This record gives sequence, structure tokens and C-alpha cells, in this order.
Amino acid sequence: MNIRDCVAVVTGGASGLGEASVKMIVENGGKAVIFDLAEERANNLVAELGEGSVYFEKTDVTSEESIRTALENAKAKFGSINALVNCAGIVTGEKLIKKEGIHSLDSFQKIINVNLVGTFNVIRLVSEQMIENDPNEFGERGVIINTASVAAFDGQIGQAAYSASKSGVVGMTLPIARELARYGIRVMSIAPGIFETPMFDILPEKARESLGKMVPFPSRLGKPSEYAHLAKSIFENPMLNGEVIRLDGAIRMQPK
Repeated sequence: MNIRDCVAVVTGGASGLGEASVKMIVENGGKAVIFDLAEERANNLVAELGEGSVYFEKTDVTSEESIRTALENAKAKFGSINALVNCAGIVTGEKLIKKEGIHSLDSFQKIINVNLVGTFNVIRLVSEQMIENDPNEFGERGVIINTASVAAFDGQIGQAAYSASKSGVVGMTLPIARELARYGIRVMSIAPGIFETPMFDILPEKARESLGKMVPFPSRLGKPSEYAHLAKSIFENPMLNGEVIRLDGAIRMQPK
């Protein structure tokens, strides 16, 4: 998929991995549609990159109505949807057994609903639009990139909900890729390790350095631009399909 000819929806596109993906798409001549709840950050990004290249829709990824409306508006703005980068997600830590009691069922369901159901919701609704696209020279009608996590494979204590949600993203990558192959739509997932995202902003520098040293090489936190770099490679390489790529500097998370 040539990014220059691409209109890409980026969920969670106002910050972190999503923001880096939006910038990468625009820098390579494509157009990006931000689906996010963070209005101020998204509008600032639109102002920075230009309204001709970026469009923002305030959306809730767990709502069918919200996504359908946002897709209709995006198509009216840019004409088609050729790609999706799913970065919207939330993270929390909660032990199964705590001094205060047991793990909240509501918090477990919220994580699953946003990270897994939300990802699936956007995939299914964007796919419905993509199958109507004319194929490019490679026979492609669309590319979908999801965001999993290394927690899907080696989740830590307190990450039961988060790990389950990201394991779900991993688990549905291949079957969806197989189903959408007949339409020329590729589906991939990236499983980042420890990255510099807004969730780490509250940590002091020493704590960030300590986390970075857990990574074998390079011994630092990953940069959102490195996630976007991999997303670019997935866009451009038509043989990348149905796979989950760990982007983690060879880290394997310890139990806690």
C-alpha cells in the first residue's frame, strides 16, 4: 500500500503511538483521520499538520453509532478509507486478590471493552468500507494494523485484564486476516514493549531510566516514532499479513 495514495483512520491518534502514526502518514504524503476522545490534543495536531492532510472526529471506539458517523464524515472529507491503525486503548493494574478485596469485575470488563471489543468494532466497520475500494496494483483494497502488547505473551502480576485484552487482539489477527484475504485486505498486529507514551509521563526520570534498563538492547524505552516506522513497513510490504510482530528490544517481562 503506497502511503502517498492512502487515507488512514488512526484510533487513539491524538497522542502516543497513534500520534506518531498520524505524523508518519502525513510525512509520507497520505491523509490521516484521527478517531479519539481527546479534543484539545487532536485539534492541536490538526493545526500542526494542516487540515488538508488531517481530519479529527471525536469518537468512542466501543460505540457502533459513534464509529459509523465518524466514518461517514471521514469519507465525505477525503473520499475513501484505505487503512486503519488501531492504537486506542487503556491500561490499568489491579491484582486478583488485594487487601481491599478481589479484582473488580467492572474494571476487568472496561479494559476488555475498550482494548478488545473497541478494536474489533472499528475493524468490522472499517472493513465494510474497505471492501468497496478499487484494488491497487497489488490487488490490495486495505491494510489494518492493530496494537497488541508484549503483555499478551508475558503479562505481569496485576495485568490480568490488560493481558487478556491484548491476547484477544493477538488471537483475532490471523482469523480476520484469513477472512479478509479474499477482498485484498491485509491484517497485522504490532506488540510493543515498554514505550514512551502518555502513561509514563507521570513517572520521574529515574523510574523511566530504570524501566529502560530492563530492555536488553537498545536499553531504553521505545520511541513512538519506532512504532510508526514499523507501521510504515507494514503498509509498504504486501507480504506482511496475518502476523503479530513484537517490537520490544528483546525484553521478556518478569512476573512483577
